[in-house]
Amino acid sequence: MASKAISVGVGIPMIIVGALMAWLWAPMEVELQSTVEFVGSLIGILGVIFFIAGLFYAKEPVMH
Repeated sequence: MASKAISVGVGIPMIIVGALMAWLWAPMEVELQSTVEFVGSLIGILGVIFFIAGLFYAKEPVMH
């Protein structure tokens, strides 16, 4: 069973914020452009990890 709260509430907003930082805010910065790109990319990658983790989250352990 997937957790929509983790996937939709945390993962997707982090992906969107990271993409906006890397694509829109970084070109406007002259001195810190590479740092803003790195932080935006890092937030986006962590958002993808949270999104995937939310898909595999289960409250009860799976026993085989």
